[in-house]
Amino acid sequence: MLAMTDIGLGSLGLIVIISTFIGAVMTMQIAFQLVSDLIPNSIIGQINRDSNILELGPTISALVLMGKVGSSISSQIGSMRVTEQIDALEIMGINTPGYLILPKVIAGVTMIPALVIVAIFCAILGGLLGGSLSGAVSAADYIQGIQGGFNGFTVSVAMVKAVVFGFIITSVPAYKGFYVRGGALEVGEAGTQAVVIGCITILASDYLITAIML
Repeated sequence: MLAMTDIGLGSLGLIVIISTFIGAVMTMQIAFQLVSDLIPNSIIGQINRDSNILELGPTISALVLMGKVGSSISSQIGSMRVTEQIDALEIMGINTPGYLILPKVIAGVTMIPALVIVAIFCAILGGLLGGSLSGAVSAADYIQGIQGGFNGFTVSVAMVKAVVFGFIITSVPAYKGFYVRGGALEVGEAGTQAVVIGCITILASDYLITAIML
């Protein structure tokens, strides 16, 4: 429960702010590129909706959370390793991976999809606000666009990505922290390596899931 609170509620504000601005900027950029009398303005909302559901919502959120949550998990477990707290747990006969890592992985695959749903909603809402305030697209045209031609399968793809990303965000830093050796310097290096490896793994899995499901 504590891990769910740290990952979910602890990251909610960051996800809301980033997703809202991404949605607003995407709307203005799409409107800038689709200046044509032959293309209805409602298509701006449709493109923004599908882009955020399929790619920007899950992937940008995962990369941001990899830096925030991943580094935290790696430093927590790494500090326990170098201060010999994990060794003490093992001497007492406690299954340390199950005790330290499993709750974080479960929290990740549970809360990351919830955060992705919030991110998608905020991005679409941010697109409405950004388009209306900038004059790029009217609110009526944007709402017509996000309502038209909706394919529910895109949400399924987003949720699959979110679950996989949640596993990566928690498991990679936990592994790097659990097997770190040395002192405070090595703990910091392990955190950096975990974020870099995790981000690359997220992008690679994003490509694979997209290629398989779409």
